[in-house]
Amino acid sequence: MPKISSIKARLVYNSRGSKTIEIDVISDKRYLGRACAPSGASVGKYEAQSFVDNKPEKSLQIITKNIKKFVGLEADDLKSIQRQIRKIDHTNNYSKIGGAVAYALTIASVDSAAKALDEPFFKMISQTKRWKFPFPLGNILGGGAHAGPGTPDIQEILVCSIGAKTPRESIEMNLAVHKELGKTLQSDNPRFTNGRGDEGGWAPEMDNEQALEISAKAIESLGYTIGKEVALGIDFASTTQWNEKKKKYVYERAGFENTPEEQIDFASNLIKKYKLIYAEDALHEEAFNHMAILAKKFPRTYVTGDDLTVTNPKILKKAISKKACTGVILKVNQAGSLYDALEFATIASKNKIGVITSHRSGESTDHQISHIGIATGSKMLKVGVVGGERVAKLNELIRLSEHGLISGMAEV
Repeated sequence: MPKISSIKARLVYNSRGSKTIEIDVISDKRYLGRACAPSGASVGKYEAQSFVDNKPEKSLQIITKNIKKFVGLEADDLKSIQRQIRKIDHTNNYSKIGGAVAYALTIASVDSAAKALDEPFFKMISQTKRWKFPFPLGNILGGGAHAGPGTPDIQEILVCSIGAKTPRESIEMNLAVHKELGKTLQSDNPRFTNGRGDEGGWAPEMDNEQALEISAKAIESLGYTIGKEVALGIDFASTTQWNEKKKKYVYERAGFENTPEEQIDFASNLIKKYKLIYAEDALHEEAFNHMAILAKKFPRTYVTGDDLTVTNPKILKKAISKKACTGVILKVNQAGSLYDALEFATIASKNKIGVITSHRSGESTDHQISHIGIATGSKMLKVGVVGGERVAKLNELIRLSEHGLISGMAEV
């Protein structure tokens, strides 16, 4: 097996222009693997800490000082690499080395091993032998933490072309909806500036209901039936609305407040009205019992935990015991390392919880998460619709479709 011969870490910049860590791993003195850590805007309090003291420079110093501890390890042996990381940092949130380092180091190592063995990345970490393509899930209209004042409180309105038969067809359908929505917004308001949020979704000045109505209008104007060829999803990101003191969800932009019971009704009405296939974080990050009510009520919708479960195996087990979700977001950098994330995906799959592998709002042009989505049997791949850092992941699905190793789309 290929062995790590050298490692180089550096500071680079993500899609928001923020500093992050990129790591090169070379195995057998010739095979370069590279990975750049992303970062999120909506961050749960139980996520891995990206950098030591929130300073990328400190994480860079620590990994640079400890590089020799990884040289000589087999590049595809995630368990051994994880063991060395944990000798440096035994904390539960990677506060001593930084989750960005754990992310970039573990993914770059597998990337290097895949090149040395001339195998696709997904085969190196695969948890299944029946590979399917996850459906691209993309943000077409953004608000909340991903866009500016005046946009909806709801963080993301998403599109998923569930009627598609191939990755290319699915991508093209999502792109068509995004473009049509842009035209519709311009037609409804000639002063619309074509502004977009962090993930490329349009960022118009309108309330939640208007945003959903106009998104549905764009889909229907293309001749698609909502819930059949094309489905809508919502990332409520409700933790950003939750006011612990008031015990209410405060929608400042729309001008209303919801009790937990009213929030369940609010989410339920939107799921029913727009036939949502996907509802993420409809309640706040510790509302397991309330999420369970929603999950039971809508068994055909992926009632999904992100801030709720933060790619954390221990928290996922709690969510499973309470039946709090039917889908979970897999964000490697939430967990810290790829080793942690794969453990999380295994638990989810064994308990028939749909995995949705996801990008972050602050991204790089890396494409490894497309492979991670396939390897974990993910139902969807949440990677956006437009923008170079988003399209990089989508284009990788098209390349992989040429190899003939993967047959068909996932069952949703």
